[in-house]
Amino acid sequence: MQEFDLLVIGGGPGGYVAAIRAAQRGLSVGLVEKERPGGVCLNWGCIPTKAMLRSAEVFQTISAAADFGVYADNVRYDFGTVRTRKDGIVKELTDGVAGLLAANGVTVIEGHARFTGPTTVEVHEAGPSPIFPDGPRYAAAPSGAATQQVSARDIIVATGSVPARLPIPGGDLPGVITSDGAFGLTEVPKRIVIIGGSAVGAEWASLFATFGSDVTVVEMQDRLVPLEDKDIGNALGRSFGKRGITVLTGSTVTAIAQTDALRVSVDGPKAREIDADVVLVGVGRRPNTADLGLDAAGIATDARGFIEVDEQLRTGVEHVYAIGDVTGKALLAHVASHQGLTAADVIAGHDARIDYTVIPAATFTHPEIASVGLTEAAARAAGHEVITTRFPFAALGRAKTFGETEGFMKIVAGQRHQEVLGVHIIGPSASDLITEGALAISLEATLDELADTIHAHPTLGEIGMETALAGLGLPVHIAPRKKR
Repeated sequence: MQEFDLLVIGGGPGGYVAAIRAAQRGLSVGLVEKERPGGVCLNWGCIPTKAMLRSAEVFQTISAAADFGVYADNVRYDFGTVRTRKDGIVKELTDGVAGLLAANGVTVIEGHARFTGPTTVEVHEAGPSPIFPDGPRYAAAPSGAATQQVSARDIIVATGSVPARLPIPGGDLPGVITSDGAFGLTEVPKRIVIIGGSAVGAEWASLFATFGSDVTVVEMQDRLVPLEDKDIGNALGRSFGKRGITVLTGSTVTAIAQTDALRVSVDGPKAREIDADVVLVGVGRRPNTADLGLDAAGIATDARGFIEVDEQLRTGVEHVYAIGDVTGKALLAHVASHQGLTAADVIAGHDARIDYTVIPAATFTHPEIASVGLTEAAARAAGHEVITTRFPFAALGRAKTFGETEGFMKIVAGQRHQEVLGVHIIGPSASDLITEGALAISLEATLDELADTIHAHPTLGEIGMETALAGLGLPVHIAPRKKR
């Protein structure tokens, strides 16, 4: 039996970071992983989608090159090359993670871990994926007898999440896929219906629309990206409409039937049937705890199946911790990484805790979306008296020269002290710009402090200063606007 100070189950952005930090703290560390290191984020989520979205962005830019005085003939894309580039980036990054684990002395054990007690597991060979024979194996049950027995003083469960499926008639037909299955497409579908208009669905909609698909998004809520500020969701809906994407909000898919195509029945303000070549289900994710043997360890889950943890990532079982998507706190790679650092430090004897009050999020549609802190509605619901202020990218010199002027920044601030409560962006480089908002909330900055900070010119980053000035009633580059 192999023995470690710490065993990490799952090598995603939470697990591998926790393993490295614990090794740096002087612990002997083992890590069990079924597939390539990096988890969903590096293999089937954050990185591969962004690589493909970047290809779409380049195609879109070149298609509009004449607007910049640059002329390109016969502009076209090759989806096979797009996929090959994506695969190369994924391999480079996952190989890099494997190298980092080795350099830090982490022992990687390939297979599927199943608890046999609170601090003991057996590792099985993982079976082939039901999605792709050569693809991710996390969705498959172990295929054979245990190959290794492992024990550790402490264990971290970092097994992540898997795409959720909808219990609707026809949901298992060929051509009905999840976000993972989308990576198996060898060509761009002519017609695609995307169920779910949150981050996952919106990103795939943006990608396929750029490559020429006839895209329909069906969203149950009254707007796209419903977790974002209402103004952001409405703005994305208008932008998608201008790009020819059909957005059906307040609607649900009730059935999918196989005819000459996939016939999707939609119920909403107007019932309709839509024919598609592919239906992509992007309605969320569920915890990946299948066949982990949680009962054998006495690990409790909530009604949704997520593992309950405290602020130090402890489960209800002594010496067992959980991090990442499997905790259900915030299903974001960067949150998983911070949870991993916190758990590793706690296990190494440090009094670390994680604070979930400032979590930036980004959606890589075109235009991009990013946010941190409270939405206007959430701030009011929490009892804050607020003011809101907006500034358009169209009024920024850098946005003009960049050729991307769609969108705006919105700041939600307290009325009395003008402290920043939330920052919401839709527009170019929103995912990069949101860091200023996260820092502002972390440091309890006010609109005055943002406005008084000298920002480089001409940059997209000036939008933070300009939005703050507008909120103070002192806008320079837009006409004054009454505060709300």
